[in-house]
Amino acid sequence: MKRKYILNTEYITLGQLLKELNVISSGGMSKWYLQENSVFVDGQLENRRGRKLYPGQMVELPEEGTFFMAKNTEEDSEKDSEEQ
Repeated sequence: MKRKYILNTEYITLGQLLKELNVISSGGMSKWYLQENSVFVDGQLENRRGRKLYPGQMVELPEEGTFFMAKNTEEDSEKDSEEQ
């Protein structure tokens, strides 16, 4: 399943993304997770938890899906406030 992940900052690290998506329960687990699972960033195997992910990049996580990194825009912010 392909989903969009909205970045509220310039970038997010791969380890932070895994934690925010609840793939892992703590930041310390990211190193283990990346050793045990094949994670792809823009189609290339990635095992660095500190890899910076920017808008426009795509991350494929096993059994979780594909996530497209998108920049937070005014339009997205308005939609979020309307939903709350």
